[in-house]
Amino acid sequence: MTVTSTTPGAREKQATTAVLPHAHFGDAAAVVADGEVLSHAELARRVADRAHAWGPARRLVLVEGANDLDSLVAYLAALQHGHVALVVPDARPAQRDAVVAAYDPDIVCVHGEHDDVRRSDSAHELHPELALLLSTSGTTGSPKLVRLSRDNVAANAAAIADYLALTPADRAITSLPLHYCYGLSVLHSHLVAGASVVLTGLSVVDECFWDLFRRAGATTLAGVPHTFDLLAASGFEERELPTLRQVTQAGGRLDPDAVRRWSRSGRTRGWDLVVMYGATEATARMAWLAPDLAEDHPGSIGVAIPGGELRLDESVDERPGVGELVYSGPNVMLGYAESRGDLALPRVTTELRTGDLARCVDGLFEVVGRRNRYGKVFGLRIDLDAVEQTLRATVDRRARVVATERMVHVFLTSGRASSAARSLATSHSGLPAHAVRVTVVPELPVTSTGKPDYAALGALADLAERSDDHGGHHGGHHGGHQGGAHPVRAEVVHVLGRPDARSSDSFVDLGGDSLSYVELATRLADHFPEGLPAGWHTRSIGELEELAARAPAAESRPRQWVRVDTTVALRALAILFVVASHVDLVALEGGAHLLLALAGFNFARFQLSAAGGPRRRLRHGLSGLAQLVVPSVIWVGGVALLLGTYDLTTTLFVRELVDGSEWDDQWQLWFLESLVWITAAALVATCVPALHRLERRTPFGFALGVLAVTAVARFADVGLRAGPTERYTTLVVAFFFALGWAGARADTGRRRVLVSVLAALLTIGFFGQPHREAIVLGGFLLMLWLPRVALPAPLARAAGVLAGASLYVYLTHWQVYPALEDAGHQWLALVASLTVGIAYAHVVRPVHQAVGRAVLGSR
Repeated sequence: MTVTSTTPGAREKQATTAVLPHAHFGDAAAVVADGEVLSHAELARRVADRAHAWGPARRLVLVEGANDLDSLVAYLAALQHGHVALVVPDARPAQRDAVVAAYDPDIVCVHGEHDDVRRSDSAHELHPELALLLSTSGTTGSPKLVRLSRDNVAANAAAIADYLALTPADRAITSLPLHYCYGLSVLHSHLVAGASVVLTGLSVVDECFWDLFRRAGATTLAGVPHTFDLLAASGFEERELPTLRQVTQAGGRLDPDAVRRWSRSGRTRGWDLVVMYGATEATARMAWLAPDLAEDHPGSIGVAIPGGELRLDESVDERPGVGELVYSGPNVMLGYAESRGDLALPRVTTELRTGDLARCVDGLFEVVGRRNRYGKVFGLRIDLDAVEQTLRATVDRRARVVATERMVHVFLTSGRASSAARSLATSHSGLPAHAVRVTVVPELPVTSTGKPDYAALGALADLAERSDDHGGHHGGHHGGHQGGAHPVRAEVVHVLGRPDARSSDSFVDLGGDSLSYVELATRLADHFPEGLPAGWHTRSIGELEELAARAPAAESRPRQWVRVDTTVALRALAILFVVASHVDLVALEGGAHLLLALAGFNFARFQLSAAGGPRRRLRHGLSGLAQLVVPSVIWVGGVALLLGTYDLTTTLFVRELVDGSEWDDQWQLWFLESLVWITAAALVATCVPALHRLERRTPFGFALGVLAVTAVARFADVGLRAGPTERYTTLVVAFFFALGWAGARADTGRRRVLVSVLAALLTIGFFGQPHREAIVLGGFLLMLWLPRVALPAPLARAAGVLAGASLYVYLTHWQVYPALEDAGHQWLALVASLTVGIAYAHVVRPVHQAVGRAVLGSR
């Protein structure tokens, strides 16, 4: 069967669109990046300048496909000026190095570095039609690439612009990476239509992404199925986005129910959902479904794109009307490359056999499975896609199915559906029950482009079977939590003292601080046996309730190991080191300076994550500051009145305003005084409207600016090494807080490397004591690179209690340990100091909660 879809004039339009971008669009906007708007003419000039710098010879150019202006210009310079662009993901040096070793590019353009022009002429024989090389998948290290021509790129860009009806008034935002063919197709189609693109590496779950979306007036959003899961979890359907015109979906099958829901949502809010189908081998796109057909045909991929043709090869499947989907058109690849010698090959592919099984109903194509998605268990041929689709429609919409030679493996995200899933998979496959294993996982793996990662699931299946061979058992996790809904809201109310908490509120929205974060994380761990969801502190209570309800049931026996937030473990360890050093039990100084870095990290996580403008941020910040100051002043003031140890300047945290050049008891609380004033300064700096907008636009760059200012203050005051008293003064130690802030904003591997280097340069030599510097730097690097650590369950509980009381242990231990230490009871002094601090934390909790509520005020 052949069904052809050709838009009149599409081929003629494609023939004239061999070059992107078009200088003839003149002053019309082409790119929005870091607050800068480049016209098509200016972009064309920058592209030409970049290509000119490489010289006239045609060469193989490797480009890291980051979502930034420098990478975009490098890519277009290669594509536009006759070179061959080989695009790889950014921030993945192992994959980049594997491709470099396999193909030996002549020029290497690495994100954030100067172009490496390795030779003035090409070392390769490059076929005249070859223009672009892309990976066939999201996997790393594979040398297999898709060979595309300039005509492939131009034809597909024109076809997409045609059926999406793109005009110069349209503006897309880079919600997908530019090293992914879907992300590139968004760029190509908008530039060829004279439209524009907003460049950002932010995720759709980041509020800053949506701030940028609104400021830039974006009209188009692209997503793969995983993107839509993230959109649903982050409240996209409630967002006010007046400029949004259409949302496109490709990169894998979206469940029909989800297609209907998103289509209806868009219709009520003024935007269209466009479901699409494609592959890298077709440059990107092969089929599309008109928005007005989505609700009636939610399982369909629609018709061929303008200029393309789809047909079914029914010889490959025994079912009537079902065959392999075969595509032909001007965007079909030249062929594959598996070595540098293949770059000289001519076209070897004229049509694309997709490997997808499909049928055609009412002129619309519907994919029903994969030719290679069959398993053979006990000699039975199992259609894994059919089993998976049945499970997704009736049991768990995220269900995935793979098979080994021994059994079918079903992966779910909810333990409650395990029994039903096994029964359904057994009946649908015809296998005995012992040959079907159900496993519950907290997150189903996806590739870097958001597609289901069946290879990773296959590895999990193999691992499970090997475990069975060594004494395990079949069946995975069964059953679910008993007793109805999980009391997540009750835990939030208990810890924060906020009976007014709504389902739409998050921990951050309710004014949570670092101390309450520790306690709430510890309490919520009981409801998430597989670990707390990433970014739980910014998720709504309602979402956490839903996730907890889907979490697998905790085992009846106590867990031996628990995954703990690394900042929690470090806070506990740091305060333990502080007190142990002060009682002369061990010489492990540096804990207080590490706590400053942790405070900066948490300031960025909590105070700067609250949604809203400067006033809302200020209110949240003042709430956190008051929760720090008031309980501290109560204790210090009481000690000052009863014992006379502290004077008024220490009680009010203004000791540094008077002469304090010699160490005395007034210096004991230097850490709290520094923390109060550094936090206040950071809050003021981020609540000034202009600076607030700057921090929202470039959070990492802003954090680096703060770090630079504090580093200059330190070096101007003390130079490289701080003296015995200077190392406890606010201006000198502020850079530790700024390091933590920058660490929290370092959202890529490259940025974490940069922050790691800066941390080493600023810490080494500061104390003149290697062990002290090792404690501070080592703890910081752990926080930066290891989000969670596994601890024995009793130790994890103890760490949670101690970390939650760390401020109060520091505050109170000065009055507890001296007498016991003088009597030679160091261990008793340590235990007593920790006990009193934990007790004071418990006693002062109502004050802590009341202060937070009072400053935040009514809604």
